[in-house]
Amino acid sequence: MDFGLSEEQEMIVNTVRAFVETEIYPHENEVERSGIVPPELGDEIRRKCIDLGFYACNFPEDVGGAGLDHVTFTLVERELGRGSLGLTVFFGRPSGILMACEGEQRERYLLPAVRGEKIDALAITEPDAGSDMRGMKCAARRDGGDFVLNGTKHFISHADVADFVIVFAATGEEETPKGIKKKITAFLVDRGTPGFEILKGYDSVSHRGYHNSTLSFDDCRIPEAQVLGEVHRGFDIANQWLYGTRLTVAATCVGRARRVFDLALPYAAERKQFGKPIGANQGVSFKLADMITEIDAADWLTLAAAWQVDAGRPADRQIASAKLYASEMLARVTDEAIQIFGGMGLMDDLPLARFWRDARVERIWDGTSEIQRHIISRDLLRPLGA
Repeated sequence: MDFGLSEEQEMIVNTVRAFVETEIYPHENEVERSGIVPPELGDEIRRKCIDLGFYACNFPEDVGGAGLDHVTFTLVERELGRGSLGLTVFFGRPSGILMACEGEQRERYLLPAVRGEKIDALAITEPDAGSDMRGMKCAARRDGGDFVLNGTKHFISHADVADFVIVFAATGEEETPKGIKKKITAFLVDRGTPGFEILKGYDSVSHRGYHNSTLSFDDCRIPEAQVLGEVHRGFDIANQWLYGTRLTVAATCVGRARRVFDLALPYAAERKQFGKPIGANQGVSFKLADMITEIDAADWLTLAAAWQVDAGRPADRQIASAKLYASEMLARVTDEAIQIFGGMGLMDDLPLARFWRDARVERIWDGTSEIQRHIISRDLLRPLGA
């Protein structure tokens, strides 16, 4: 077993980390204060990412991406996790689900997204349908050669800066062993389409500058040519591609935790109380030992899950384990870091309070901790007939 990085992977890690430190860190405090990323700043970050050759690095080379394998792309996400999500979102990683585009869709949506000319957003969650995707009420009915879409989506990340949205809607019902379930279809919907409105979402304590939006569809007419994949097969497309977002959450949690640890360790070595560094006391030194152990464990668990995907092996349980453990680890590490800093840890002079708040949402989006535990336990028990 080789746990080392290749020379190319080391170069990629160092390049992305340097980008985050020079292009992201300097703007974080202002974004945190204002809750806004100026459009010109977002465009500048996107342009620099394109110039660097990293835009859409999660896409295959034959469509213009960098063709990174899952392990290497996970390393990229880990380094981006060190920075403010409101800013790193412009270090473009379009939704992998766009690889399902066919025909004219490739020229209209996939390729412009890979080139950085268009930004996409993914719209699944609704007020009454979060973890239960099949419970969505947003529905599309056929009308000639079109679909007419009605309903509401919310918590839709960065839809405020998106040029088009990948919308999942109910388009029928089917009988299953567990009763009647809704059939789901994915649609490509352009900003500005009549009947489609992007509204301001909720103010969140986590990831300021990275906005969520509410989407409203009122008799929004969508040509059948803008169905992504097959009609009624949107659930299959989602399952095929969305596991990558959970790896991303796990990786960014590891990156953020390492940045937090990098603040806490030297402080424990330098801060003196009662005539000696506070790190000389087991009450602090043992916290550091636990923090780095958990960070390393989450890191290897995440990379191992990515390796499973690259090896073509089933990885649902491994990805769920990585997302579950890394997101819960980040909450513990940020809390302990604040404890080490004491009162200063909660002051705006340091970014720790921000990391602490940002950590809370990681256990919710892209599948709650409870959903991850369900995936893991189901994988363990199903072979035994339970």
